[in-house]
Amino acid sequence: MILADGYGILKLCLAWASIVWYAILWSLGLLGCRAARRRYRNQRPSPLASADASSVPGVSILRPLKGLDTNLYENLESTFTQEYPNYEIFLCVADENDQALPIVRDLLAKYPHVRARVMIDEENVGVNPKINNLMRSYREATNDILWVLDSNVMVAPGTLAHSVEALDGPADFPTTSRRRIALVHHVPFAWSSEYALGSRIEEAFLNTNHAKMYIAINTVAVDSCVVGKSNLYRRSDLERVDGSLKPIANAAEGGSQPGQKGLAAFGRFLAEDNMIASALWHELGLRHDLSCDVARNAVGNMSVADYIWRRVRWIRVRKHMVLAATLVEPFSESVMAGSLAAIGSRYLFDITPWLFLPLHFILWLLVDLDVCDSLSGRRVPLLSRLAFIGAWVARELLAFPIWLFAIFGSEVEWRGRRYQVMKNGEVKRAQGVGKGPLGWLRLGNRTSNNGYEPLEVAE
Repeated sequence: MILADGYGILKLCLAWASIVWYAILWSLGLLGCRAARRRYRNQRPSPLASADASSVPGVSILRPLKGLDTNLYENLESTFTQEYPNYEIFLCVADENDQALPIVRDLLAKYPHVRARVMIDEENVGVNPKINNLMRSYREATNDILWVLDSNVMVAPGTLAHSVEALDGPADFPTTSRRRIALVHHVPFAWSSEYALGSRIEEAFLNTNHAKMYIAINTVAVDSCVVGKSNLYRRSDLERVDGSLKPIANAAEGGSQPGQKGLAAFGRFLAEDNMIASALWHELGLRHDLSCDVARNAVGNMSVADYIWRRVRWIRVRKHMVLAATLVEPFSESVMAGSLAAIGSRYLFDITPWLFLPLHFILWLLVDLDVCDSLSGRRVPLLSRLAFIGAWVARELLAFPIWLFAIFGSEVEWRGRRYQVMKNGEVKRAQGVGKGPLGWLRLGNRTSNNGYEPLEVAE
């Protein structure tokens, strides 16, 4: 009898836990939806766009390049056409034979009035090739404010002015904290002219649930949550932190970490963007803000396998950086959260899952579509919307299987190189192809090798 009572209490607690968790998720989702409407549907021009060059802070734009990324010409051109009076551009490649260089030279010829330089070289400070690629431009940049944009990102002409305003601007600009803003970032908005199935699923992921939760978390601002597609920060702040995430006791008085600091200190991480943001947040006690612009992420001809391995890579990296959040992730997805809430509702309120689940998925989808409309600045046409909904369904169904596979591994592939993810998100180079139940998804023929090559770091 006692055992039966205990079992009944356990079921009651689990049922209420599922309902409370479901309510929390909906609160975050609606917060993200509302914040997206307010931030992205009511943009205003920045007064900095028409200001005199001597009255605004200078910005150095750093763009790491490698090969011919999708939409590369238009992506890079968007930095040449910024409506801001005081900036310079560094276009960085590691190899003088890089395929991106002809496009870079065409743009330099087209915009001779823009201060832009090509940097051909890399400095080996760690395992992250993006950091190695940026080191020379980082050292030679004229300005303290740096804007680092990935090569597959295109931005609107007013993005830089809005971003500087958020970083340094007036008190009436909507910020997430009263503390000084150390980093301004932009929500990725995926788009593709090559509508492969994987590309459509990537769009459905980035433009709905990812954006919704990303905006909500940054609105609540309880911790750092940054994707590094497009980040603006001060070099003087970065030169005080090292990625240890240990608070600096005298940070308010200008104190800094001992030892190696600055961009080079983050060469040991694969997700250097997230670590830089976390370092500014935790080591200096500063905060972040979102601009009212998006980072338009050009998605190429992505297969379903490409999509799966992309998600696997970042789940495995996050697992070593924020384990608790990664373990909770599947319970924040529509399928798992809805299923658990349906069971809890049946137990507590005798609501049939056949009524609860259809209503749940319809409302969840409508909120996601509203977020997508806010980010895109327009309502998606009906035919495109139907295709988008199909990709959304595929994304929701794939979410848990991808997470389950990713959570039990630590090897990832990025830019044609394989890495072993270690503690705190640090990585080391790996050789060969890892084994696993989804090994058949890998593209190309590679020789399996379980050895690791040592990391050579410049002294």
